[in-house]
Amino acid sequence: MMKIPKRKLGVITAVDGDLSQVGMYSMSNDAEFLWYGEILNGPKIGAYLTINQNEIKIIATVANEKVVDQQNSIKSIEFDNRYSKSSINRIITLKTKGVIENGEFQVTSQYVPMIGNEVTLTTLQELEIIYGVDINEPTINIGKSILENQPIKLSINKFFASHIGIFGNTGSGKSNTLHKLYLELFKSKYYEQMKNKSQFFVIDFNGEYSSSGFEESTRKGIFGVERDYREIFDINTRNVTQCRKLLVESKYLFDPDILSILFDARPATQVPFLRSALKEFNNKVSAGSFDFGAYVVGTLKKILTSGSAANQDSFQDWIGTAKKYLNNNPLFSKLNQIKQFNGNYKIEGTQIWFNSGSTEAISQSTLNDSGITKISDELKKLFNSLSNEPILQLEIFLHFQKVHRTAWGKVNREHLNPLFNRINTSLDSLSKVIEVKNRAIEDYKLMNIISLVHANQEITRLIPMLLSKMIYDQQKSLVSGKVVSKTKHLIIDEAHNILNSSYKNNGDDWQDYRLSIFEEIIKEGRKFGFYLTLSSQRPADISPTILSQTHNYLIHRLVNEKDLRMLENTMPTLDKSSYQMIPSLGKGEAIITGNAMQVPVFVKIDKEESVRPASDDIILTNLWEPVEEPEPEENRVLVLK
Repeated sequence: MMKIPKRKLGVITAVDGDLSQVGMYSMSNDAEFLWYGEILNGPKIGAYLTINQNEIKIIATVANEKVVDQQNSIKSIEFDNRYSKSSINRIITLKTKGVIENGEFQVTSQYVPMIGNEVTLTTLQELEIIYGVDINEPTINIGKSILENQPIKLSINKFFASHIGIFGNTGSGKSNTLHKLYLELFKSKYYEQMKNKSQFFVIDFNGEYSSSGFEESTRKGIFGVERDYREIFDINTRNVTQCRKLLVESKYLFDPDILSILFDARPATQVPFLRSALKEFNNKVSAGSFDFGAYVVGTLKKILTSGSAANQDSFQDWIGTAKKYLNNNPLFSKLNQIKQFNGNYKIEGTQIWFNSGSTEAISQSTLNDSGITKISDELKKLFNSLSNEPILQLEIFLHFQKVHRTAWGKVNREHLNPLFNRINTSLDSLSKVIEVKNRAIEDYKLMNIISLVHANQEITRLIPMLLSKMIYDQQKSLVSGKVVSKTKHLIIDEAHNILNSSYKNNGDDWQDYRLSIFEEIIKEGRKFGFYLTLSSQRPADISPTILSQTHNYLIHRLVNEKDLRMLENTMPTLDKSSYQMIPSLGKGEAIITGNAMQVPVFVKIDKEESVRPASDDIILTNLWEPVEEPEPEENRVLVLK
């Protein structure tokens, strides 16, 4: 085979670190060259050129260019004849990216250009080496390079076994990129084994990935996953009948830190009550044979035998709480007649007294005659009937705990009243959207999409934190020593909603706990086989700690100065020339950089036509298209044949 000569463009005239100046030959300034049947990019900004140094090919990109006048130096405007065709020369500046040696591209500072080295066009074969990955490395296709139209492949192992960041302004194509990334992964030959070895969780704030559509030829839906292996949880606090409840283990939901944040409990007065009450609840319920009726009636008996030692309102508080859950007024006919006489309680019109002293002093006949035994039985029956609804069990338990803790002045009831207003509304929302289940993680499928577009604010901020902690802890428990046999992948769209380090509206407790969970995940998750993918239009709003621990990035168009500065400060693999191109990227165009890439790559992401996220721009003129009204019947002309 004939060896194709190189197309010479110029010669190195100056070297300064990784920057080299090239004096261009004449007839070498076209944007493209047809060279032995190949269309090659000419020396334009961002294009690759090859610096030849013996057998070593130093690969560089065009950083900037200028022209200099070689002959004329007249400064007078009147006689200025500079920059004529025969007197100018083009000078370009190249930035060294790496070298091709023995058929492989590597980033190294071992070789530097030297004055006199010739610069040639980078061939298609050389581009394949630059953009390619190891021939034995499993890959997916993501799109084509913008300048050279070369297929861009991503290493499955280096890319997906890492934390990924996808950033870009609204409308830049980041939703399509996120979907395309995982769609191509599920198209790979490893898909069948993923069903047994991995789980993927998508937190979808805008409902873009919750479509139930599918591609006709394959019957696969969003992300290319069949319905049997894909579950969509449309968390809807407004219409509970359409809501598929999210599965959560009790130890994560009934956690004092989580519920203190959800209930917005005050640290000094309300959090201690919650911690103590939840500890009691978790201990009693987990014990198994818990007689709730006897437990709460114990508080009533103690109030009745405490005389004036108990708060005056405590007896009525207990009765009011019991009536709230036992809609049976005749049960309370005797208790309603109890009054206090000389510091002791008595059923009015009878000789049934509850004298101060031990609760054991109350005889069984007194308990029966006053209706307390029957009330105890009914409360026990109610609590047991809610065994499949532990959130409602918790609500009842907390209300009786409030009576118990305030009856003797240990806790000021005025401090707890505002908390219980929030508890009632929050637990009502939780019961609509969450199902408490042991070993819940085993019931999730390969792809799990949690849509929060119809959830209220308190549920929207709680669920990502709750779910992330649960699946991360469960994944850690699976790892024995250094052997990772299964993986979890958490994908958060619009991640700035929950990872905003300056988000103060919900209080410092919420902010600190939320960030501590995700900072631990992104710092430690990789070694446990837990990987995070973040997508956001405002990277500047995301915690710098989280952003700096991201390994690979796909960056779409960003124009905000704060966002650009954040990327510049946290991404060591992004060079200056690539950074300067970010604001001018077109729709669907992105820079891919990070540990999985040898050099930053400008790529046009392929767009799926059949199944894709619900993020397309609205065509207003189609929406407003006039509808042709049918002609009135009386205006029609009958044509006779």
